[in-house]
Amino acid sequence: MVWNSWSDFFAMGGYGLYVWGSFGVTAAVIAAEIWSVIARRRVLSQSVHDAASAELGEV
Repeated sequence: MVWNSWSDFFAMGGYGLYVWGSFGVTAAVIAAEIWSVIARRRVLSQSVHDAASAELGEV
């Protein structure tokens, strides 16, 4: 496909809304997954730390 200008490139032959919308949704889902993994790791790390502290306190 040949584009004569940047606006032609972004329009993608009339399918730009679908193409760029798909890229946007995919980027949002990946960002949400990364945020979710970081949040779960933080909670798990805190729970392991609390369990270790409780175990050491009981000895």
